[in-house]
Amino acid sequence: MHAPLCLVESSPILPKSADAVVIGGGIVGVFAAYYLVRSGLRVALVEKGRIGAEQSSRNWGWCRQQNRDGRELPIATKSLDLWERFAADSGEDTGFRRCGLFYLSNDEQEIAGWARWRDFARTVGVTTHILDSAAATERGRATGRIWKGGVFSPTDGIADPANAAPAVARAIMKLGGTVHQNCAARGLETEAGRVSGVITESGVIRTKTAILAGGAWASSFCRQLGIRFPQASVRSSILAVSAGAEGLPDALHTSGVSVTRRGDGGYTLAISGRGRVDVTPQQLRFSSQFIPMFLKRRKSLSPGGLEGFRSGHESLKRWRLDRTTPMERMRVLDPRPDHATIELTHARALELLPELRKTKITAAWAGYIDSTPDGVPGIGEIQSLPGFILAAGFSGHGFGIGPGAGHLIADIVTGAAPVVDPTPYHPSRFASSVWGKVADF
Repeated sequence: MHAPLCLVESSPILPKSADAVVIGGGIVGVFAAYYLVRSGLRVALVEKGRIGAEQSSRNWGWCRQQNRDGRELPIATKSLDLWERFAADSGEDTGFRRCGLFYLSNDEQEIAGWARWRDFARTVGVTTHILDSAAATERGRATGRIWKGGVFSPTDGIADPANAAPAVARAIMKLGGTVHQNCAARGLETEAGRVSGVITESGVIRTKTAILAGGAWASSFCRQLGIRFPQASVRSSILAVSAGAEGLPDALHTSGVSVTRRGDGGYTLAISGRGRVDVTPQQLRFSSQFIPMFLKRRKSLSPGGLEGFRSGHESLKRWRLDRTTPMERMRVLDPRPDHATIELTHARALELLPELRKTKITAAWAGYIDSTPDGVPGIGEIQSLPGFILAAGFSGHGFGIGPGAGHLIADIVTGAAPVVDPTPYHPSRFASSVWGKVADF
């Protein structure tokens, strides 16, 4: 019972050269390649497994501004516009729609926090509505409960994780770019201290620009280049249920469980923030930098098992470029879901929304959410290796802000005016402490 995913066909021939090569076919990688192709560059995208097969198809599908950290709010707002524009420009359907996101709570402190965010959001032109008890109870009538309050963000929305990245990949190929699946990037070639090529298992692509959008694999890939990128993954478990429930909100969050309507009429169910930390050599290496993050999320994180060792994405080993790499041995990160979490999530969802009793579980899966020490992605050119641009560590927010991140990456490559200020995302900040800087999730 794996996460649903639409499949796309690969380009038939690996090019010998390109203006830019994107490594990684998740939502950030495909949008980066899409905007680079639209700017007129010759672009090749290489993916070790299938387009969108890892966290980009394993998330809730939320595209939100609500409760975003101030550093991410500009790129979240821009991304909503870009989600809409992509469909009009490409003719491809990502399932995006501005259905609004709805939050309910009986915790006065939580409601007060939403109100403070609403006041902040007003200063940057973002609209969100705080609901009193009567309004929250009426809008949340499917729960059959009385609520102290809630929040509704009408311009936020959802897209379809199963189809979004594949849809963008199809658009790339329509515009003349190439997409290569089951084609792992093993490393980079350099000349005179800058990028000169990307070495893949199928051959070398000569290029002066390489973008690493490798998700949970990014830190171990950077290690091969002598670049230190602190990254830690959390294993999150989700389930899906069939269609059949009626009268439910399209996207509802409570502290107990969150529910999202999918394109097929079914629902995705998850507990926000809940996950397991699978200890790996890389986790231990960067553990001191993640202390502030883990302290802030200590109530929702639990110790994991050996899934991380099995997956191989957080290894400290060096690999040879003429031999099979860990990426080729694990084409798609597909960790085992935590069955206790799946059972708890389902039970909570049925209790919250009795209408879901008409549905059946259709799938359950897990994915690795790659995080940075402050919970804000690293996006920018690595100063020690000109031509190498990092775009990783999206900390569970990458799906929603994928279009904005991809556009920003293309702007960095082409020298265009950036779609948002790139300063808060530059990887150079990881050289400093993040105490007091960890994002609110």
